[in-house]
Amino acid sequence: MTTAAAANLTLADGPPVGDRELAFMRRALAAAEEAAGRGEVPVGAVVVVGDRLLAVAHNERETGSDPTAHAEVLALRRAAAALGSWRLTDADLFVTMEPCPMCAGALVNARVRRLYFGCEDPKAGAVRSLYNLVEDARLNHRVEVIPGVLAAEGAALLRGFFSRLRQPQSRSAT
Repeated sequence: MTTAAAANLTLADGPPVGDRELAFMRRALAAAEEAAGRGEVPVGAVVVVGDRLLAVAHNERETGSDPTAHAEVLALRRAAAALGSWRLTDADLFVTMEPCPMCAGALVNARVRRLYFGCEDPKAGAVRSLYNLVEDARLNHRVEVIPGVLAAEGAALLRGFFSRLRQPQSRSAT
């Protein structure tokens, strides 16, 4: 996509998305691809403040035998360590798929400023699909949400990954 085209890309629910946002989402997609290569569900996340990349992560539930090792949680932990504070009030999180309830709660608790996500998660999404935890006025913090950034690319990674999992293993002739 050209710079001029990127600068004019406006998503239905958010402000214009420019080269900066597309570059960070592409970095999250690269992390998701790395996750797939390790047998993990391909979700990637990055945390940035301004133009400074603080953390990159992908799902590590299988490799770490950790049910909380979602890309978003790992990225938030690493960003907090880089800043020396759990308060990520100036941080933006880019993630390839809509966060689940655990991750959405972590975004609120970390006081993340803005969330950019790719594809929706109709089975566990807690930002748009099933719930809207990050903008719930009853909570002590709200996160600005920009959905649909490079959604087709993130969805394609997930479809390909699960399609390969469903394929029967080829058996060698004995």
